[in-house]
Amino acid sequence: MARLERVSVFAPATVANVASGFDVLGFALDSPGDSATLTRSSEKGVRVVSITGDDGRLPRDPKKNTAAVAVTAFLDAVGHPFGVEIVLEKRMPLSSGLGSSAASAVAAVTAANILAGRPLSPRDLLPFTMEAERVACGSAHADNVAPSLLGGFVLIRSYDPLDIVQLPVPKGLSCAVVHPHAMLRTEDARRVMKKEIRLSDAIRQWGNLAALVAALYNGDLQLLGRSLQDVVAEPARSLLIPGFAAVKSSALAAGALGCSISGSGPSIFALCSTSEDSSRAGAAMVAAFRTAGLGSDLYLSAVNTKGPVENPA
Repeated sequence: MARLERVSVFAPATVANVASGFDVLGFALDSPGDSATLTRSSEKGVRVVSITGDDGRLPRDPKKNTAAVAVTAFLDAVGHPFGVEIVLEKRMPLSSGLGSSAASAVAAVTAANILAGRPLSPRDLLPFTMEAERVACGSAHADNVAPSLLGGFVLIRSYDPLDIVQLPVPKGLSCAVVHPHAMLRTEDARRVMKKEIRLSDAIRQWGNLAALVAALYNGDLQLLGRSLQDVVAEPARSLLIPGFAAVKSSALAAGALGCSISGSGPSIFALCSTSEDSSRAGAAMVAAFRTAGLGSDLYLSAVNTKGPVENPA
């Protein structure tokens, strides 16, 4: 078989935290996402040749670009004696709470693995993408990269040792994600978080997370909706998103099972029983943001159970 010289991969956006799963739970979307095209080079090293869709905001320095960091770590680990040129196509807004840096890293390292002859499984690529997240935000967290890489719902049980649990996706589950045209830096979203929480709040959060996992296994969408309650991050972070309360109320009134902040925000997600419900909830959320004086982008998607896709159309 002739070796591949060039490959393109699309990796999906993700919703992290999922209300009661703060920092331990995430799921993948069908869209939006990022694409990376990697070309084999005789010159060793990793180079970011071009980036589109970022308005010139992302670094091309291979030590600072998440895609390049993940690929460099992968090539160092597997010892393949070739270089790589990376072309990134950003297909989602930056700083959106949808795992933009994670999608770039996942797309690039998946493509590098294909160029190298697939020496590693997708799960084995996770540490390289987590290293990219460390560069992006200072913490090697996995609640975005793991679902983008593996698809579906993913629970991070432990980081030391790393223990990732893939959860089932109930049939028909659909999602509306609305990204308001407002900036919210991850650092600011982290800064407003309390360093300590009350035991009563911790108990409520644990109960909701446990019930959410049970709902996914049992396909109980009503229980899932009751479990999408966040008493840890949402009360503080929602104050940074104009119109949040009205947007959430509008989603629930339109039939959403539950609604909360995607990642650190400002995007807001609503999980729904059907695609029709997600369309209605999404439209209601867009209208509520408009009333609050903000334009927004709407993404409608099933929960993506496949993860990255090679050679996207």
